[in-house]
Amino acid sequence: MSVFADISVKATGVGSWPGTAARPSAEVVVGELAAALAHLVELPARGVGADLLGRAGALLIDVAIDTVPRGYRIAVRPGAVTRRAVSLLDEDMDAFEEAWETAGLRGAGRVVKVQAPGPITLAAGLELSNGHRAITDPGAVRDLTASLAEGVAVHRAALSRRLDTPVVVQFDEPSLPAALGGHLSGVTALSPVAALDESVAGSLLDTCAATVGAEVLLHSCAPGLPWDLLTRSTIGAISIDAATLRAADLDGMAAFVESGRAVLLGVVAPTAPERRPSAEEVAAAVVAVTDRLGFGRSALRERIGVTPACGLATATPQWARTAIELARKAAEAFAADPDAIQ
Repeated sequence: MSVFADISVKATGVGSWPGTAARPSAEVVVGELAAALAHLVELPARGVGADLLGRAGALLIDVAIDTVPRGYRIAVRPGAVTRRAVSLLDEDMDAFEEAWETAGLRGAGRVVKVQAPGPITLAAGLELSNGHRAITDPGAVRDLTASLAEGVAVHRAALSRRLDTPVVVQFDEPSLPAALGGHLSGVTALSPVAALDESVAGSLLDTCAATVGAEVLLHSCAPGLPWDLLTRSTIGAISIDAATLRAADLDGMAAFVESGRAVLLGVVAPTAPERRPSAEEVAAAVVAVTDRLGFGRSALRERIGVTPACGLATATPQWARTAIELARKAAEAFAADPDAIQ
């Protein structure tokens, strides 16, 4: 059984958070989610080295990155971008450890989550020296995956020691469906990016899952997730934007859940809606999905979690706090008595 199924209240944030201040952000996340699945906050508004791909600069082992006009490129040696990414990650870890200590949670056994770009999204987003996506070079993809897996393992273990608590890993894979479908753009129209073979993608994900030393959650807000691939993988849980689900996804999701793993449903808006929903309305949105899977609600009590639909970087600080509070309360209601949710 997945460790995610053992977390009594499966609510968490996706990772990104508004603003640039690490300490108050960590305090909010620990305060709202310590009883569920608190996560190391990402603050992409800080700029280079703080966004999804930039954070990889602090995680990759023996691989450096630099900036180019289109984003990030693999570099020959570490420079200012890599140093900045390392500094920002250290700041985030210090802030989280301080909030964790203040809350009296050291050694309490509560699980914490860290996030990193997944191997496919990383290879799709980084450029080679020739300007092409790294995913176009099988050797570069293998090297990046090995470097990422090793670096995330080191990062996860370091935070686990600092907090004296278990730490799990979320790999963000927004580019996974596009990579498998051959929808990634090339440098020019004459240099298309070939579709990534499913068996290769599965091998890359399993390599990361086997290396990090803890269970792995995969997150993607993109539609068209490859449920068959994910069910064959060793991934312990999937986090999705529930609004992207189509009828064709339900059988795959049901098979994934039936295999003893968990699905975290993103049902809370990532930015403030015109009217704040109640926790009961969020819980109702959860069962609107689960009731279509063909299982009794009670059978899913240990298999379903609740999150915002995607990262909260573009939310206001007030809504970011509200979003994870709503996710936690809806998850608590589902865990306590899913059949009572209307």
